[in-house]
Amino acid sequence: MPELHGPGGARFDNELLGLDPTDPEAQAFAEHLDRMEHQRPAFTVEGYLDGVSAFADSANRAEGGRRWSAVAVVVLLLAVAAFLVWEAFVFVVMTWL
Repeated sequence: MPELHGPGGARFDNELLGLDPTDPEAQAFAEHLDRMEHQRPAFTVEGYLDGVSAFADSANRAEGGRRWSAVAVVVLLLAVAAFLVWEAFVFVVMTWL
């Protein structure tokens, strides 16, 4: 959970003006602001894994239709990956025969 106040003073003073720092809703809003300001490394393995982690975290927070949509996307990606692995396996086996 991000701190409402960072090392350089109040981190989100302008955004959280007048809110109680111990309020769970204010803390959730600070977490949202922290996620929005997070800079991800682009075009690197770490960047892609961070993107997958962000997707998993947001899917875990989702409810109802959004959660089922995230589950459907994951199942579809796994099905495509399984198909490609199977096709590669069949190609290798058929090449040796």
